[in-house]
Amino acid sequence: MRPRRPHRRMPVSRRHVLRGGLAAVAALAAGGGVAGCGTKGTGHTSGGCVAEDHSDREKTLSFANWIQYIDVDGRDPSKRPTLDAFARSTGIRVTYTEDINDNNEFFGKVRNQLAACQSIDRDLIVLTDWMVIRLIRLGWVQRLDPDNLPDVRRNLVPALRNRSFDPVGRLAVPWQSGLAALAYHGGVAREVRTVDELLTRPDLKGRVTLLAEMRDTMGLLMQSNGHDPANFTDEQFDAALAKLDKAVRAGQIRRFTGNDYAPELARGDIAACFGWSGDIIQLAAQNPKIRFVTPESGSMLYSDDLLVPNSATHRANAERLINYYYDPAVAARVAAAVRYICPVRGAREEAARTDPKLADNPLVFPDDDTFAVSKVFMALTEAQEKTYEEKFQRVIGK
Repeated sequence: MRPRRPHRRMPVSRRHVLRGGLAAVAALAAGGGVAGCGTKGTGHTSGGCVAEDHSDREKTLSFANWIQYIDVDGRDPSKRPTLDAFARSTGIRVTYTEDINDNNEFFGKVRNQLAACQSIDRDLIVLTDWMVIRLIRLGWVQRLDPDNLPDVRRNLVPALRNRSFDPVGRLAVPWQSGLAALAYHGGVAREVRTVDELLTRPDLKGRVTLLAEMRDTMGLLMQSNGHDPANFTDEQFDAALAKLDKAVRAGQIRRFTGNDYAPELARGDIAACFGWSGDIIQLAAQNPKIRFVTPESGSMLYSDDLLVPNSATHRANAERLINYYYDPAVAARVAAAVRYICPVRGAREEAARTDPKLADNPLVFPDDDTFAVSKVFMALTEAQEKTYEEKFQRVIGK
């Protein structure tokens, strides 16, 4: 889920659609195509459908992003200072749209065109990592030229390098990132430090929520068992699921949520939960008794990534924009506006010049120790995704 700040995007699911998202997952688990990964035969190899690049003769770029996910002018919200500065310095006219409201909805909007190798009228889009994996799997993403991305190579934080779905960084570049870990309300419960405490402490029974997003909840549980969610076996997944099932049967968990846990935590209706760093930034700003905790076993790291669809005709222009946003000074301005984890090294030092409080916020600029125990969930095959979602849904539906 995205934070609820009025100057940022409205509350929509970070990973699954709240409006029917769980139904879409259930359809996937049952073998349906609602949330699917493309019907058989619709995928293209990465070289099988690549549009001709017109960047040399067309100084234009169409950039589609989530709602309120970039810096804006405080006096005129229709102006986006960093984007305007890019256009002035490069001569590239950027058409910027905020027409991505959730991952599954956008996928449904463009899948037929992408499957048919047709233009979607967008050169650059931002999607969450699990959806990026789906598009990569289908062969609908252009390879990027690393020679056009020197600042990305230099400044991307190490925790978001060498990801299993894009180990050499040629397909997707993080736009913003976030953590899934523990949160608790210090006004109604004592400190919670571990996943096992959350699942077993008697004083928390019935006052705990976990996330309906399989990758975050199961990733945290696997870490609590000493296993790596970036590289795990079926047996390790099942061991974590058994731990979850035990807590569900014991009545420890009140329910599974999207980011609708946030107002409940704010009121103290729940004592502790699995939560997303972006939400907790907002809650803690209103009530410092609400705390975000990275357990010693680790946290889950997600990202919203920039990618160029195979049918895009301005890849080089898109690469110039991607590289521009990896200038630490530019990245710091975006971080100040959106308050997600900034994926750009050097941005914290830039932020410290104008906003020391922002620079010291560990949920915007985590330290190396936090990154060191943060994992990106393993890339799944279509068969694995179906199997794991089906198992997870059976447990959380009890």
